[in-house]
Amino acid sequence: MSVPVPSYSCLLVEDDAGFAQMLSAVVRETGGEPLHCGNLRDARAALGRRSFDVLVLDNHLPDGKGFDFYLELSKRNPAQTAILLTGLPELAHAVELTRHGLFDYLSKPIEADAFAACLRRARTRLAHLKTDLPPGEMVVASPAMREVAQLLQQAARHPAATVLLTGETGVGKDVAAQALHHWTFASQAAATPYLAVNCASMPAEMFEAELFGSERGAYTGAERAREGLAGATREGTLFLDEIGEVPLPLQAKLLRFLEAREYRSLGSTVTKKFAGRVVAATNRNLAEEVAAGRFRQDLLYRLDSFTVHLPPLRERREEVPALAERLVNQLAVKYGRKAPKLLPEDAEALRGYDYPGNIRELRNLLERSLLRTPPDVVWLSLDAAWLKHARPASTPIPVATPASVPANLPGAIPATAESAAVPASTPARELPPIEAQEYELIRRALLETNGGIRRAASKLGISHQALLRRLQKWPELRPAGAKEAE
Repeated sequence: MSVPVPSYSCLLVEDDAGFAQMLSAVVRETGGEPLHCGNLRDARAALGRRSFDVLVLDNHLPDGKGFDFYLELSKRNPAQTAILLTGLPELAHAVELTRHGLFDYLSKPIEADAFAACLRRARTRLAHLKTDLPPGEMVVASPAMREVAQLLQQAARHPAATVLLTGETGVGKDVAAQALHHWTFASQAAATPYLAVNCASMPAEMFEAELFGSERGAYTGAERAREGLAGATREGTLFLDEIGEVPLPLQAKLLRFLEAREYRSLGSTVTKKFAGRVVAATNRNLAEEVAAGRFRQDLLYRLDSFTVHLPPLRERREEVPALAERLVNQLAVKYGRKAPKLLPEDAEALRGYDYPGNIRELRNLLERSLLRTPPDVVWLSLDAAWLKHARPASTPIPVATPASVPANLPGAIPATAESAAVPASTPARELPPIEAQEYELIRRALLETNGGIRRAASKLGISHQALLRRLQKWPELRPAGAKEAE
């Protein structure tokens, strides 16, 4: 009798052995392959050996908190699907973690059926993620980004080379680092670690211990030996983000690490070899930092052996629509809903903006817009306040009057007397923002379908009756001679 191949892997971090057996049984029943760890130390070791599709973390563990461990992991892999097991008093904290990407939380005591349902939802999310662009693939739709991709692919052929990524805040240096990691190790059968650390957020007194590890008793509170990021990287990639923020006294240790490719754990006399690749990133001009005495010149020389500069989004506007579409799809998966589409005029508005905050600003705008878009609407309701800011008063927001309906919009039709009956000017500005966006979407759909209510409802992704109810609320939208039964 053949044994079915598990469809997903699951790491269970739970110190109650009996409860872990029940969880493992449910994972198997839902088609998964469980691996149980009773503490965070063993969980870190397991994650160092391989990746897991789903993580299930108890909050109270012998050597730490599950939610602290999740925050640590999410910095390295924001797409990780994780479930937190928590007690009722910590419910508010668990809800807050979902805003940082946590997939779900379950309050103890946990019923097997509830856990199984949660795992099935996680499997659905995994299926959506696997239909996205493969890891390491960037949106490359401009000459500037094609050059970036070519440089990264050149660097991928030299795994021992240190790579420095430069560019403004939010241009996607972390994505470029992940792309480089993917292109470097894509041919290897086993998963290779990719570990990221933000140097700006790491306390100076803990920098050495976090990077190189520490021995028991090396400092106050060090009750056990800890493996640092350098050791956990093994032959993979260590990404040092915001390297320009490393304090000057610690830069000498970092220089030695990069030059000799070896290190010592804090409190140890044993020298260890580093076999991985270091990718560093900064939004600062390191040459200016050297001139100001804030950065070591010899460290800059060591980092500057292979530099890739990522241009700001305003210098690669042609890729904004494709990038926006991908971001909307990712955000829709995050919130468990269908991804709405971008109207052509909204895509043009996005492409015309300068984005001082680059991709991070674009993502925040799209996330805000998605959360304000009703789930049963086909088109994304782009943030009205942003549109007003992005288009100066001298540049009126285009309205889809019969003469301006884009010819390439699905369902677009030539202007006719019937379609002209749909009002071109609306009282939408007098409505609350979400209702105003819904009003405008309905008006556009009726224009595109020549006043056909059933076809407009289908285009909007809502039922015929739902659209009729809205037309009762806004009778001025109902075209003369509207066709209800085409």
